[in-house]
Amino acid sequence: MDESLSASPAAGSVPAARPPSENPSHPGPRAPHPLADHGRSPLRIPVRVRFGFLIPAAIVLAAIIIWPAVDSVWLSLHNADGSKWVGLHNYHTLFTDSATLTALKNNIIWVVCAPTVACALGLMFALMAEKIRWSTAFKAVIFMPMAISFLAAGVIFELVYQQDPNQGVANAVAVGVHDTFAPSSKYPGAHPRPATGKAGTAGSFTSVQTFQAGTVAPLPLVGIQAAGLPGKAAQAAAPTAEPTPDEIEGTVWLDIIYGGGGTPNHIDAGKKGMPGVSVKAIDVATGKSAGSASAHNDGTFAIKGLKPGGTYRLELPGSNFAQPYRGIQWLGPSLVTPAIIASYLWIWAGFAMVLIAAGLASIPRELLEAARVDGANDRQVFWRITVPLLAPVLLVVMVTQIINVLKVFDLVYVIAPGSTLPNANVLAVQMWNVSFGGGADQGLGSAIGVFLYVLVLPAMYFNIRRLRNERKEGR
Repeated sequence: MDESLSASPAAGSVPAARPPSENPSHPGPRAPHPLADHGRSPLRIPVRVRFGFLIPAAIVLAAIIIWPAVDSVWLSLHNADGSKWVGLHNYHTLFTDSATLTALKNNIIWVVCAPTVACALGLMFALMAEKIRWSTAFKAVIFMPMAISFLAAGVIFELVYQQDPNQGVANAVAVGVHDTFAPSSKYPGAHPRPATGKAGTAGSFTSVQTFQAGTVAPLPLVGIQAAGLPGKAAQAAAPTAEPTPDEIEGTVWLDIIYGGGGTPNHIDAGKKGMPGVSVKAIDVATGKSAGSASAHNDGTFAIKGLKPGGTYRLELPGSNFAQPYRGIQWLGPSLVTPAIIASYLWIWAGFAMVLIAAGLASIPRELLEAARVDGANDRQVFWRITVPLLAPVLLVVMVTQIINVLKVFDLVYVIAPGSTLPNANVLAVQMWNVSFGGGADQGLGSAIGVFLYVLVLPAMYFNIRRLRNERKEGR
């Protein structure tokens, strides 16, 4: 060991001066850190070489973005085949053509509704995922539609919106809910023969013949298949007892025998009663209902409480013969656009959920707990803490969705049937139609394309400005 370092200084002597780098009280100028130049290339690349590296990327950028954009603007100022300069005529047509204006109106509906609802659904799903135990499986199920192309999703929802409840899931649900609260009629299409009954209001029928209290009234019906009768329908029979003076008894039966035969307006063997048919007695003098009854399994009924000696007509209400509820016309002119927007939300709600869930995970839990300790309830925590802190993420989702809905094409083109496609039209579909779908007008199609590009510019500008601000703030 070096003695000069190990030896203690003599009493009263001044300690030997140490180099500044070894004296902790006087650090002095430090030596450069060995990693100070980390990330800085020691090579000095000439500017011309740097620009040389950019040439391939610049060529690709010019080929796939700049040149198509410039060519679209050039074509939009020419006629249909690009042979004649027409100036702004195509843009004038864009804002005066009824089909294009309908497409523009639908695009506005898309921009207003789809991003807003997608954000709301994404936020709701993200909050639900935080509360449930099987959140991973829940997120996977919600996000799964993102793996499906718009074309495949369009085919799926074209089947979902089928009008036939036996084929379309949406109408199967609608019919099931409707029939739960308003059961459908048992005998749709049934009616009396013209000689025995005449049509009334709301699908009802009234007997041609009048009946007095204390008599028997036969009511034969036709118009349906014998196989369509309920299983509990029994052989039709005449009333077994004589009616009292204050009642009308009778039989409602299907006046058809399976396989043919029998006598019209006569109860023959093989003819079955129509259980559940409602019959009303209408007082001829007042025109008001005096009583009603429902037919039994053999078709017999008895309307009691009538005025003895009174004259009545028998009415069969339209509820007996109404056609069954067939669901909602999802792809009709009034609902086709909301129906297609619903299919869009089915795809993109999972994407919004993932982004918003990431934003929720970054919110400090201490802040939420402190608010609850201070007495804030769940609603106050949500609106005053969670939503303000999530605002940047929600804005990103909104802007992204706005750009997406301006480009929507596949869903509208696949789901909307030909009869209602003009009602569901959007600018992207209209651009295709006028350019390649039979219109053969490249000028107007290019003008619509340029207009779509202009519509997207504000959203792109907002995104670029947001990214710059985040870079400045070091986020």
